Amino acid sequence: QVQLAESGGGLVQVGGSLRLSCAASGRTFSNAMGWFLQSPGKEREFVAAISWSGGSTSYADSVKGRFTISRDNAKNTVYLQMNNLKLEDTAVYYCAARLGGATSVYTSEYIYWGQGTQVTVSS
Repeated sequence: QVQLAESGGGLVQVGGSLRLSCAASGRTFSNAMGWFLQSPGKEREFVAAISWSGGSTSYADSVKGRFTISRDNAKNTVYLQMNNLKLEDTAVYYCAARLGGATSVYTSEYIYWGQGTQVTVSS
């Protein structure tokens, strides 16, 4: 069992930055990790993922060049650095862990989820 806790969300203006953190506890932190977002009335969608080693990452097209996912396995923590935020980035952001070390863009392949952290971008 893996427990995930997100932090770092908040209110930011367009063009600003936030860094989300996801602290993992429980069993050995040897999972690929992902970040997803969900807007009201919409399905949860992929944002970014990182392999267990950190050597492989993937991003949704909408965030490429603006967001960076990273991890510190010594601290059992995954980060999402979000720069040049846009109004459409407003959502609840969730981190998730999947069995195995390879990245995936599919929500269904992640079995552990945090409670989410709200990110609101204002004009």
